Amino acid sequence: MKTAITTIAAILMIASTISTAHAEVPGWVKNNAAWWADGTISESEFLTGISFLIKDGIIKVPPTTTSSQVADKVPEWVKNNAAWWADGIISDAEFVNGIQHLIKSGFVSVSVNSEQISYNPGNLDSELSVLESKLDKCSEIKVGYKRLDCEKPIKKEIALYKYKTNAEKFVLGPITYYWYGLNSEGNEFEVRPSGQPILSIRMLAENTSSEITALHCTSPSICSYDVWDGSKAYKYSGMDFTSGEIVLNPGDSREFNILFGPNIGYGGTEFEYDPSKTYQFRINEPFGSTNIVLDLE
Repeated sequence: MKTAITTIAAILMIASTISTAHAEVPGWVKNNAAWWADGTISESEFLTGISFLIKDGIIKVPPTTTSSQVADKVPEWVKNNAAWWADGIISDAEFVNGIQHLIKSGFVSVSVNSEQISYNPGNLDSELSVLESKLDKCSEIKVGYKRLDCEKPIKKEIALYKYKTNAEKFVLGPITYYWYGLNSEGNEFEVRPSGQPILSIRMLAENTSSEITALHCTSPSICSYDVWDGSKAYKYSGMDFTSGEIVLNPGDSREFNILFGPNIGYGGTEFEYDPSKTYQFRINEPFGSTNIVLDLE
């Protein structure tokens, strides 16, 4: 999911007329903006995040014209805008207006009649472009099941690539967890009309070791994953671990979902929300543990 090429696609479609309604940005991209501003991630990695806004339809804007002059690097003021945007000082639309400068100055060049784009300073995401090209080739296969067999492993590689590029990383022994954060696909919090709070967590786990490793969650009462509010542990209401565990071979990865809500029994709990409390998603596996702060609103 890391596309310096798609990234630029994102930016290249940003035009001189942008409405605030179109400038909706998920939390994980704002994190990337802050990390880029303080030097934690590279320029190309940040631009990759912007590309997802366009690719996923979060920001839709018409193309804009570019000048014949090519910039050597992103202006410092654009990086300052990224920091202010991440801190909520300026709006999404104002930040996007700053990104337009990259197009107008020729930093990003766009072919209006096609999806071909180029990132002049280099560092194109060739690995992702190769994967996407392979995926396109699968569409040429006429037999349905053969086409699906072709697409499945490539889509998995692309998903892993996107997580590695844009998600927050937690390394626990042989397993590396990747999480986009709340307000991203599969990661949501809401209080239903009935008053029942519902929290959904979606993560990807990758086995980076040379040994077979398993993630464990047999039942609500016996599970290595829960939510903690500082005084009480909340057990899941639903999860997609098969037979109570996810087995990962060396180099393998798997996306998984956990839901917190009504008490389903088996040692479970009903999820409760108190805005005065700080909630954490806890991982407590034999190979390592960590607490991830949840910004529930």
